[in-house]
Amino acid sequence: MATGFLAAVMALVGCDSKNISELEEGVSTEADVRARFGQPENVWDAPGGGRVFEYNRQPAGQKNYMITIGADGKMSALRQVLTPENFAKVQPGMMMEDLRKMLGKPAKVTPYALKRETEWEWRWVQPPNSAMVFTATLNDDQRVVRSGSSPDRGTEAP
Repeated sequence: MATGFLAAVMALVGCDSKNISELEEGVSTEADVRARFGQPENVWDAPGGGRVFEYNRQPAGQKNYMITIGADGKMSALRQVLTPENFAKVQPGMMMEDLRKMLGKPAKVTPYALKRETEWEWRWVQPPNSAMVFTATLNDDQRVVRSGSSPDRGTEAP
């Protein structure tokens, strides 16, 4: 069972690299993106009339991709968003919706009813290959109260 799961994860990682290499910013179209990545997990409006497509690789993977399609229908950006730079932008008071748009769907959501908090976790890789978990804790108002990273004890980095 674990071997099959690992094979599926490794196939997904290999497919992402191939799909990314076949796309070019300013040239590839929305149809090209959908042909390689499929249906996005979520779609948000972007400034200037474009849209951002979320391609989530949680909980099995350690990446989340945000692909921006400009108003002209061409891909203007492809970003892997689970990075230390993005985690540094997560600050107390940040709204849940903004957090979701920045990092994508979390791998795990754990409510703590007595504390009136919910933890959101994303699995990621700290270069060069340390498996990590980024956790953002939200209060009842759906605002971040604290966040941070720790080693991912449940997996090995690729």
